[in-house]
Amino acid sequence: MLAQEIIRAKRDGHALNEAQIQNFVRGLVDGSWSEGQVAALGMAVFLRGMGRDEAVVLTRAMMNSGRVMRWPDMPGPVLDKHSSGGVGDKVSLMLAPMVAACGGYVPMIAGRGLGHTGGTVDKLEAIPGYRVTPAPEDFDRIVRTLGCAIIGQTGDLAPADKRFYATRDVTATVESVPLITASILSKKLAAGLEGLAMDIKCGNGAFCDTREMAQELAESIVAVGSGAGLKVRALITDMNEVLGFDAGNAIEIRETIAYLRGEAREPRLHEVTLALCAEMLVLGGLATDTAAARIKLQAALDSGAAAEKFAKMVAALGGPVDLMDKPDNYLAKASVILPVPASRAGFLQSVSTRDIGLAVVELGGGRRQASDSIDMSVGFSNFRHLGDQLAAGEPIAMVHAADQAAAERAVAVVQKACLLSDEAVAATPIVMGVVG
Repeated sequence: MLAQEIIRAKRDGHALNEAQIQNFVRGLVDGSWSEGQVAALGMAVFLRGMGRDEAVVLTRAMMNSGRVMRWPDMPGPVLDKHSSGGVGDKVSLMLAPMVAACGGYVPMIAGRGLGHTGGTVDKLEAIPGYRVTPAPEDFDRIVRTLGCAIIGQTGDLAPADKRFYATRDVTATVESVPLITASILSKKLAAGLEGLAMDIKCGNGAFCDTREMAQELAESIVAVGSGAGLKVRALITDMNEVLGFDAGNAIEIRETIAYLRGEAREPRLHEVTLALCAEMLVLGGLATDTAAARIKLQAALDSGAAAEKFAKMVAALGGPVDLMDKPDNYLAKASVILPVPASRAGFLQSVSTRDIGLAVVELGGGRRQASDSIDMSVGFSNFRHLGDQLAAGEPIAMVHAADQAAAERAVAVVQKACLLSDEAVAATPIVMGVVG
């Protein structure tokens, strides 16, 4: 079977059969497909699309291209959550220990920052000693004994997807719903999950900047996941402002600790975390409905059980045993902290959230290229939210920077990104829709 004939078939708008897709996936792994051929098929799919049956076959083939985790004799359901990415999105850090405290088992394999969006793995690396790439047997043991572990992607899980994504990234074919679907689900299926809650971010700080695109992606992931044998629910959630109070690696770890300890829970962050956790408990049969699930989850927070799970996970993966009690002893602090004064009195009407995410990268809190190192201390804290009323000169946020010049540049970016008006604006619900 010739690669060029498979490319020709998709170029001409035909559905690929299982043998053709398997040939492509084998070629990704063994190198028998050249970079040009991989790019050509990616562009053909981008332009011609893929049916749901094709996407299911591609997903399963990429899942089986490497190691597939198994969790025999697990005393509870194996569950996970995935986000399409946003600014200030630290939900995974709270969600995994909350679900574990309610009887779920969460083997979360998370990603690094991409473009203007932050990455869970980068945030965890702000914790001194935390190992994001433990040995497989250690990952297995920690999940089984504690109920959760959050680590980075390993090279032996869905290696076909890793190569395909790298090619798509440099050939302008990332924005393909069936390919995004297969990329996400192949890795999640390889993790041996029984249930998955998807968080599809929608808005000016998200990959899906329109409701229509978010709906299309959510429906695709639910349908293809179900076709591949995985129970999936998808929430479409608002990303037209920073999620929570903070954006930046060490800063978001501080916010996570404050959340789990009950010291500060920004309402929108709390709502989306509860909503996703509740879907996971229902998918895993740990609650009869989302209302009952929310009661269990709130109890896990109020009792300190979720905070204890997070503390034990951090320690088991090499981090400080007393991080929860003494975060300032371990988490990096910026040299310069400046307020971003409101340029006028008014209500915060809109935020260019993508520009805020890019500002974190410019401060050194993200990567321009894969080899860049990250300054864990920088970012923004105490961000105000849409609809908030501010006096002239009142801080919209606090900038954390390595030096005065960088801080002043970031102040200017935030002021430009935030529009104030005389009229109050109604807040958008954080959960915009549910699919599944």
